Amino acid sequence: MSQKQFHLAGFLIASHLTHSHPSWKHPENDLSFLTPEFYQHLGRTLERGKFDYVFFADALAVPHRYGNSIEETLRRGTQGAILIDPAYVVATMAVATEYIGLGITRSTTYYSPYELARAFATLDHLSKGRIAWNVVTSHNIGEAYNFGLEAHLEHENRYDRADEFVELTYKLWDSWKEDALVLDKDTGLFADPTKVQHINHEGRWYKSRGPLTVPRSPQGRPAIMQAGSSNRGKEFAARWAEIIFEIDPTPDGRKAYYDDVKSRTVNYGRNPDDVKIFPAVIPFIGETEAIAREKQALHNELVDPIAGLITLSSHMDYDFSQHPLDEPVKDVEVGGIKGLFEVALRLSKKEGLTLRDIGRLYAEGILLPHIVGTPTQIADQLEESFKNGEADGFIISPAYLPGAFEEFVDLVVPELQRRGLFRQEYTGKTLRDHLGLGKANLTPYQKQAELVGVAH
Repeated sequence: MSQKQFHLAGFLIASHLTHSHPSWKHPENDLSFLTPEFYQHLGRTLERGKFDYVFFADALAVPHRYGNSIEETLRRGTQGAILIDPAYVVATMAVATEYIGLGITRSTTYYSPYELARAFATLDHLSKGRIAWNVVTSHNIGEAYNFGLEAHLEHENRYDRADEFVELTYKLWDSWKEDALVLDKDTGLFADPTKVQHINHEGRWYKSRGPLTVPRSPQGRPAIMQAGSSNRGKEFAARWAEIIFEIDPTPDGRKAYYDDVKSRTVNYGRNPDDVKIFPAVIPFIGETEAIAREKQALHNELVDPIAGLITLSSHMDYDFSQHPLDEPVKDVEVGGIKGLFEVALRLSKKEGLTLRDIGRLYAEGILLPHIVGTPTQIADQLEESFKNGEADGFIISPAYLPGAFEEFVDLVVPELQRRGLFRQEYTGKTLRDHLGLGKANLTPYQKQAELVGVAH
C-alpha cells in the first residue's frame, strides 16, 4: 500500500509583499512586481517543484481603517498599498507554465455571478483546466466606498448572499452541457441547442436568465477555494470549498480546525476527503539550523509593528489606533475576519501579548507560523503536522521573492519526495487532477438545497 502524500501550494499577492510585511525591504527581494516576467518566473519555479497550485489573495481597497487614513499604509508599504488585478497576472502565468494550478481571489460582495462565471470559465479554457476561485465575501468598509456604497453588508448576510452567489454561478457553468459544442462542419451544426439552457434563477439576492456565453470548461468548473475561519465561514467552506486556506499558529488549533470543518461536510452530503485543508507556513531554510535562524532574525529585524496593526485594522474593519499599544488586546466587536481575530485574542491571552506584540506578529506574517531549520528539519515539521491530522497539504508563504520559493523547491521538495510524502511528477493535467478530485459534478446545489435545512 503506497504512502499517503500531501499537497503543496504557493501563496502570493499581486503586489510588493505577501504575508510577510518586511519582505519588500529584504535585501534579496525582487521589487519588479509590476512586470509579467516576475510572476512567470515564480510560476515556473513552483511548477519545477511540482506544486499543486499557486494562488493570489486580493482586496479592493487601500487600507485606511488605522487612524482613518491611507497615509501610513502608503508610507510604510503595508499589505494592500498596491494590488494589481490577479486575473490578468494569472493569464500571463498560464502561458509560461503547463501544469501548475492558478488560483484567483474574487469577492461575492462586489462582483456579479454572471461576470465571475464568464471570467473563470474563460480562464479555465485558456489555462487548459488549471483555475481555482478563492471565494471571499470582503471584509471592510473601504471596499464598499470604492463601489459607491455607504455601508458594508453585515457578516452573516455576506455569507447568506455568498451561498446564493455560488449556487447561481454553478448553474451558469452548468448551462452548457459537456457535449453541447459540436463544431461539425459537414452538417453545419455549431452547438446543440437542446444542451444549452436558460437557468431562470430568481432568488433573494440575484436574478439571472442565462445561459452563459462560455461553453463548459475543461474541469467542468474551476476548483473552489475558501478560507472560512468564523463559525459561519466554516459552514460556508464545508458546503462549497474543495480547497481551504487556514491560518493558525498552533498544532492544537490546526487540528481542531481540521476536525471541525471535515465533520461539517457530511451535513451537505459531501465526502470529507473531497475537501483539502491547507494551513499556511512561512519557511526559513538554511544549510544549518543556525543559518536558518539568522535568516529569520534578519527578516524579523525589519518588522514594523505599526504596519502590522494597519493590516490588522483593515482585516478586522476596526481602528486599533484608538487603543494603547502596550496593553493587552481588547475583546472588541469587529466586522471583518472574525475567526482570525479570535486567534489573535487567544494568543494575547495565552502568552500575555500586548497590542504592539500582536502588531509585530501580524507584520511578521499575519499570525502564520514560522518554520525554521535545515531542509531535513523543515520536512520533519511538515511531516509531523501532516501525520498529526492537521493538514492535507501546506501553503508556502515566502519571506522574500523569488529566493524563498527557490530554496523550498531546490532544498525541501527533494527531501519530501525522498520520504514519499510528495509527488515526483505530475500525473494529470488539471488542478482537479493534482488534488485527486476528478472532474467536477456541477449540480451539487440541487442535493445541497435539500440538506441545507438539516445543517442549519
